[in-house]
Amino acid sequence: MEYLKTLINETCPNGVPYKKLGEIATISRGGSLQKKDFCSDGFPCIHYGQIYTRYGLFADRTFTFISEDCAKKQKLAYPNDIVMAVTSENIEDVCKCVAWLGDGAVAVSGHTAIIHHNQNAKYLAYYFHTQMFAAQKRKLVHGTKVMEVTPDTLNTVTIPLPPLPIQSEIVKILDNFTELTAELTAELTARKKQYEYYRNKLLTFKELTP
Repeated sequence: MEYLKTLINETCPNGVPYKKLGEIATISRGGSLQKKDFCSDGFPCIHYGQIYTRYGLFADRTFTFISEDCAKKQKLAYPNDIVMAVTSENIEDVCKCVAWLGDGAVAVSGHTAIIHHNQNAKYLAYYFHTQMFAAQKRKLVHGTKVMEVTPDTLNTVTIPLPPLPIQSEIVKILDNFTELTAELTAELTARKKQYEYYRNKLLTFKELTP
């Protein structure tokens, strides 16, 4: 953390600049693929519903595929692009996103925004899950039963944008915390199972016969 502070003071003596997303990225809508297009093998694809349920902040492989012919008709995201779900039934899930870190292109379904940029993809993905972004998102959401943010309005989102070396250092720190959190969660889950096992074992007795 001290190294990060030193780096910020050296490279941003007047403070970290803020920029509109539209200044550093181009934003396009996803394609038209549907779940019925899925097949067991073929061209990798991301369906917007999976962003809520199956993906974390980053991905380098997909859970589903479509045929090569179907892929030719789709919108594609490329390595380091952000794929963001822009509709949901609740405001918390709107604008959840995944940074695509795979080796090649991936087909993307509708109800998404594809954010093509020149920054650190993981830095942006972390930022899009902060309270600062959530506060801006709430001003852009419309709808009642279905919440939506139109891709065009995302251009107005303001982002703190330090130089790339600082972005990389921030990502490194957050990655370490993420790894530690995953380890602690696994340990707590194992301890809980252990506790339940011994609780049941210690409080189970053979019934006395008269």
